[in-house]
Amino acid sequence: MARATAHIDRQAYATTLKVAGRTLIADEPIANGGGDAGPAPYDYLLAALGACTAITLRMYADHKGWLLESVEVSLHFYREGNRSIIERTVSLTGALNDNQKSRLADITERTPVTLTLKQANEIQTRFTVDGSQS
Repeated sequence: MARATAHIDRQAYATTLKVAGRTLIADEPIANGGGDAGPAPYDYLLAALGACTAITLRMYADHKGWLLESVEVSLHFYREGNRSIIERTVSLTGALNDNQKSRLADITERTPVTLTLKQANEIQTRFTVDGSQS
């Protein structure tokens, strides 16, 4: 399955991410004390959900031979009390009938990243200090 590493040194708060053979940068905006050298962590979370949604819908429509021209996914993350909420708006362009639109709406709720985010996730953490596990 997926693997990634994140590395930060003393520079606030630019973090080098290594994922899928690529190097990305995450940072915090200047207002949060960062240098705005890259997207913030929640930006990457939304990007992952948006990409998964768009890719899954494209794959499904291609498999079915439907005339889906494009998919645009707009996302907004916010909190209400202790609840985290992601608003997702999916805009489809193409010659789709009502049944196809309904099916794509159903598929949207079952994309892999959607399902991962909707379920409770277990995060197992181990610490090492100077190369030894503690």
